Amino acid sequence: MTDMARLQARGVRLPRTERRAQLLAAAQRVFAANGYHAAAMDEIAEEAGVSKPVLYQHFPGKLDLYIALLESHVDELVRRVKEALDSTTDNKQRVPATVGAFFDFVNNDAGAFRMVFESDLRGEPAVQEAVDRATSASVDAITETITADAGLDEDKARLLAVGLVGLSQVSARFWLAHHKSMSREEAVALTANLAWRGIGGGFPLQH
Repeated sequence: MTDMARLQARGVRLPRTERRAQLLAAAQRVFAANGYHAAAMDEIAEEAGVSKPVLYQHFPGKLDLYIALLESHVDELVRRVKEALDSTTDNKQRVPATVGAFFDFVNNDAGAFRMVFESDLRGEPAVQEAVDRATSASVDAITETITADAGLDEDKARLLAVGLVGLSQVSARFWLAHHKSMSREEAVALTANLAWRGIGGGFPLQH
């Protein structure tokens, strides 16, 4: 049980936003340990140090809780991508920064990236919509940057953005599974060099 959960167990009342964050963190641990289908709301409430009625005040059911957690992970990934794009005006440096955003997201919390990229609940429309947003929002942000800087039309820029997102997330997941073979920095550099040779070589970016 976390320190926050222990405080709740002693009767300390938390603001709604803090309570929600506490419940999501507890749910992440339970889902990561047991998977969605084996996870129980009783166990999540116990992990959070709250009663089931308190848990149900915030999330009507297990699927609602799962989707809220998934949405928070998608928001985190998209935030990382946008921050990478905004971190420099040097277009050549934007590629490794963006690739690195995916590597850091995957490496930061294995449970988070698995929910986003390997969810076994894609048959649920709301889950599929959230998973799709992880890609589409990242692609939108990269497309906007490529369109502005390379002078390409939106269709061509979007295709390049899709390629960069796909390359980055698949490479990051592979690296995590085999991360002892090379450092994060080397893996990002290799992936970014491949992407830059395609984007920078075929479509010289305008400064």
